[in-house]
Amino acid sequence: MNSEDRYRLNAASSVPVSITTATNNKNSSSKNRRIKSRVCNLPNITLPTTALSCINELGLLGLVEFRDLNPGMSSSQRRFVNDVRKCEEIERIIKYLEGEILRFNIRIPSGSHTEETRCSRDTLELKSEVKALEQELKEISFNHTTLKRNLTELLESSALLGVIHEVFQECDMQPSCTDLQSDGPHITQRLNSISTITAPKLCFIAGVIKHDRFPAFEKVLWRLFHENFLLRHAELQQHPEDGTVQKDAFIICMQGEQVQGKIRKICEGFNVSLYPCPNTIHAQEEMKCNLRTRIKELQMILRQCEEFSVAVLNKAAKRVTDWSIQVHKMKSIYHTLNLCNIDITHRLTIAEIWCPVLDLGHVQRALNKAASPETPPTFNRTNRFTAGFQQIVDTYGVNSYQEINPAPYTVVTFPFLFAVMFGDCGHGLVMSLIAAWIIRNEQKLKQQKNEITSMLVGGRYIILLMGLFSIYTGLIYNDCFSKSFNMLGSSWSIRAMFWPRGPWRNETLHNSDHLQLDPSVPGVYSGTPYMFGIDPVWNIASNKLSFLNSYKMKMALIIGVCHMTFGLTLSIVNYIHFRNLQNVLLRFVPELIFLLSLFGYLVFLIVFKWCMGVQCDSSILLIFINMMFFNHKADEKFIYNGQNAVQMFLVVQALLMVPIMLLIKPLLTYRSQQMITDKVSLSDVFVCEAIHTIEHCLGCVSNTASYLRLWALSLAHSELSEVLWRMLMRVALRSGSSLTLTLIFCCLVLLSASVLIVMEGLSAFLHALRLHW
Repeated sequence: MNSEDRYRLNAASSVPVSITTATNNKNSSSKNRRIKSRVCNLPNITLPTTALSCINELGLLGLVEFRDLNPGMSSSQRRFVNDVRKCEEIERIIKYLEGEILRFNIRIPSGSHTEETRCSRDTLELKSEVKALEQELKEISFNHTTLKRNLTELLESSALLGVIHEVFQECDMQPSCTDLQSDGPHITQRLNSISTITAPKLCFIAGVIKHDRFPAFEKVLWRLFHENFLLRHAELQQHPEDGTVQKDAFIICMQGEQVQGKIRKICEGFNVSLYPCPNTIHAQEEMKCNLRTRIKELQMILRQCEEFSVAVLNKAAKRVTDWSIQVHKMKSIYHTLNLCNIDITHRLTIAEIWCPVLDLGHVQRALNKAASPETPPTFNRTNRFTAGFQQIVDTYGVNSYQEINPAPYTVVTFPFLFAVMFGDCGHGLVMSLIAAWIIRNEQKLKQQKNEITSMLVGGRYIILLMGLFSIYTGLIYNDCFSKSFNMLGSSWSIRAMFWPRGPWRNETLHNSDHLQLDPSVPGVYSGTPYMFGIDPVWNIASNKLSFLNSYKMKMALIIGVCHMTFGLTLSIVNYIHFRNLQNVLLRFVPELIFLLSLFGYLVFLIVFKWCMGVQCDSSILLIFINMMFFNHKADEKFIYNGQNAVQMFLVVQALLMVPIMLLIKPLLTYRSQQMITDKVSLSDVFVCEAIHTIEHCLGCVSNTASYLRLWALSLAHSELSEVLWRMLMRVALRSGSSLTLTLIFCCLVLLSASVLIVMEGLSAFLHALRLHW
């Protein structure tokens, strides 16, 4: 079956199609079936909005024949007659393109024979595309014809100038004529008639005439003017630009303006191309040089015009076969749709088909295969618990169809990041109780038409999880309303520092403002860290702030790098699902290597120093900065052997990932897209990939720094809570008055609720939202 028969739909006859198939059964019924046509059925089918795809699948199947449901309607009254005419117009343009391609001896490939069907919108795009190509070729052809005509005129002027130059040399005359704008090659000359004219001033007419018209032209001049003129002509040398028409150049010398006017009218009758001539021989030589330059320029422009035409036609030749097949298919489909009826809603197409009974299953599968080309919308199923977190994700952007939904992971990461900044088990307990009360009175609160109430009810489970996670991080920080708990026993002992085991005495306590615990004294440090969270002894330490500052800053960096790595890892799930191996190798892997080579190594340094107890003069931040700038001093102390070589390797490895994402990925993307359509620009692909690469590289730096807000807001919350305790409760407890204690306690509760829980909670919520976005 050739390509045309493959896409042809039998729809003209209402007689069932005779279909024969070979079977291997040996009974009598099977033998009869071999010599008889199959039993056919006349089912009625209803096609949805994807009628084009459905009819295309049925046409490829080749087992059905459509009945004409509009037998009394002429072809011009059919519903899809305009679409058929559009296809015919596209076919006309394609035939014109094929003719131009063959005229330039360009080979037309066989085509891909794709089975995809274009919808009406794509047909309009194809029509506009081929129409624009046709217009471009016509403009190129018009410009080429104009340039060729101008070149011919220059060549004729050049040849004529040679004849005029020889006449002037022989007669030594100085005529009064206008300027000539051409120059030319050597011309052979022949003298036809000579008249002895000795007048002081003569007139000249110079031009070019076709060779076969010259004898008649010369005979007319002789009969009218006899010997009152001088005619000299020469046959022009043929040039590739002139074509195949032979022409003669001539110059006529006469006396009197009346004779000149009559000769001009005769020249117009013989369609002669007249040209002016310069006054002197010197002017002729000067114009000769100008003509050579202009002829060379025009010849170069003509070559460029032809090369551009060949390039455009080569580009069109690669797709003209596919265009022809697509238009042929679309035209056949629209002819078939003209046989169908449209329901009153104009949404369904009703058709009747003849089909073999045994092949009804194949027809049904073909109709089911013709799915809608539109991408379905994204639907993420939620419940009362996950609806709030899904709304947080959708606020930034909805994931594409069948992409992984990050909302389930946000259920854990969002309240955790909030709790890292809010970490106080007392405030977290208050927030959890508030959320539990909102959940219990959910139905009553929903009845209140209040924006704030609706917001609280919608985020009730978010508030609950934020409170529970804050209790956990508060226990880690050992912080409850700015106070610590000694539930498991501190690993440090102050008693061991007193005499006789330690250097402290009673006078030491009275005479010193600050005392330092010495872990080298036996019994001062147990040798094992506090079992859960921060040791409560840090609550009374004078260097508590510097310790928590270093601890929370490093913790924020570790959490930030882990969170970014986890988010980057989720992308590989989408790439694997959509079978996009190119993005896995050229986007995910380089991005992951870039992130882990720099900031993953920074996390490694932090954890390595914590685990090994390594002490060095330089801070981790300085080590990382020196690593990025390859600034290593000779006397610098490293925390492990081979640190310098490892750091240089990691930096170079991270830098090598940038050209992979910036150059290799867009080149392969452009090559793959160019195989599908020619409407792709290499610069656009490079710009898109460059933006993505720069965004990732700069985002790794800026986002890592952005996660330091976990450290800043955590310190701010704990310090503000401690300031309220010192300024209010410490004064109230020292006053000794129960009334003062009650009033100050009420003030503390009010400020804690309004400032520490509401304002600080809202601030931590917004920053956690920013880190997820």
